[in-house]
Amino acid sequence: MRLRFSGSIWYWRGPAPYHFVTVPPAEAAMIAEIAPVVTYGWGMIPASVTIGSTTATTSLWPKDGGYVVPVKKALQDAEGLAVDDVVDVALDIDA
Repeated sequence: MRLRFSGSIWYWRGPAPYHFVTVPPAEAAMIAEIAPVVTYGWGMIPASVTIGSTTATTSLWPKDGGYVVPVKKALQDAEGLAVDDVVDVALDIDA
C-alpha cells in the first residue's frame, strides 16, 4: 500500500522527544483496514516513509484513533526539516 499526503511536523516532548506528521483521517482509515494483518503488536505498523528525496524505515504509531508518522532525526537532518514545516509524505506499507 502506498499513500501520499501532506502535513505539518509537530513535536512531542514525552519521555523521549519525537517529531511526527499526523496521517489524515481518510488515509488512517485505509491503514486501519489492513492493520490486523501488518501490525507487530501494540498497534504499531511497520512502514517506510519518504520526504523529499530521503527514505527511512519506521513504524506508524496509533494515536487518537488514527496514526502518526515518526520523522527520524536522520530524515530531519537530510531534508533540513523543522517543527511546523509542511511536508509531502509518501508512505509505503507492505500489506
